[in-house]
Amino acid sequence: MPVIETRGLVKHYRNVQALKGVSVAVEAGEIYGLLGRNGAGKTTMVKILLGIAHRTAGEAFLLGRPVGDPAARARVGFLPEDHRFPDYHTAESALDFYASLSGMSRRDRRARIPEMIERVGLKEAARRKIRTYSKGMKQRLGLGQAMIHDPDVLFLDEPTDGVDPVGRKQIRDVLVDLKSRGKTIFLNSHLLSEVELVSDRVAILELGLLRREGDVPSMTTAKDVYELRFDGRIDPLLPEIQKRVRGLRRIDQGIEVDVDGRDALNGVIDFVRDRGIGLVGLTPKKQTLEDVFLQTIDSPPGAPTS
Repeated sequence: MPVIETRGLVKHYRNVQALKGVSVAVEAGEIYGLLGRNGAGKTTMVKILLGIAHRTAGEAFLLGRPVGDPAARARVGFLPEDHRFPDYHTAESALDFYASLSGMSRRDRRARIPEMIERVGLKEAARRKIRTYSKGMKQRLGLGQAMIHDPDVLFLDEPTDGVDPVGRKQIRDVLVDLKSRGKTIFLNSHLLSEVELVSDRVAILELGLLRREGDVPSMTTAKDVYELRFDGRIDPLLPEIQKRVRGLRRIDQGIEVDVDGRDALNGVIDFVRDRGIGLVGLTPKKQTLEDVFLQTIDSPPGAPTS
């Protein structure tokens, strides 16, 4: 049973259709990245899953229960975008407050809070007022409050926003550790490079429609584009190779070719080998997740993506 599931999810706001029949299924122990530009429907979808907003049509489930079920919500942690902490709190007192809201006993809070503060890298600032914190420190504290009650599912909206490279690495390490312990993470972020580094699967929303979904390696591998490296001079053979491929580009120690399937690729390799030049490297061409995202939102709905 999926931990998070929607079936034909629809949401209308007056004259705006924020979601237009979105269906997703997120499995236990998975980091799932939801991508989309502003207005795509990401925040609306998260609010429905958390029971903050009501759907217009369709179904939504959290931990096998209809969204809004108190027993399911008790097992969820949430880091909203642009969150606000009372700035008179310290990290210690803020975490104590949020842990108490989650129903943790005083004894459990005393044991859990120092561990959580160290985990998010705030040990040296644990007793400083939040008003003195940088944006990145507040963001790490936000992650701490989302995790304080050891939830099974985490919804994180822009968790690395405003965090420096060292802090982003610390947060990525925390997310990977949570996944290794069977936690499920639903991640929204505009930092696509960060999503690419930690996510198992991603979905791209555009104007309320689920435009593309899949695992990161498959989505970022360019179809039928390969880098070939050789142990001899390849330049004299380029005109003939050009006739056998859809696209050709010279790169260091070899070429990048866009071919019409594996048979065409093997034909290029055999042609070069027959002229006494050996193949020393073959690598499928990779795209960044940002490349995939831009291609997807720029293509019309229903158009094939590669």
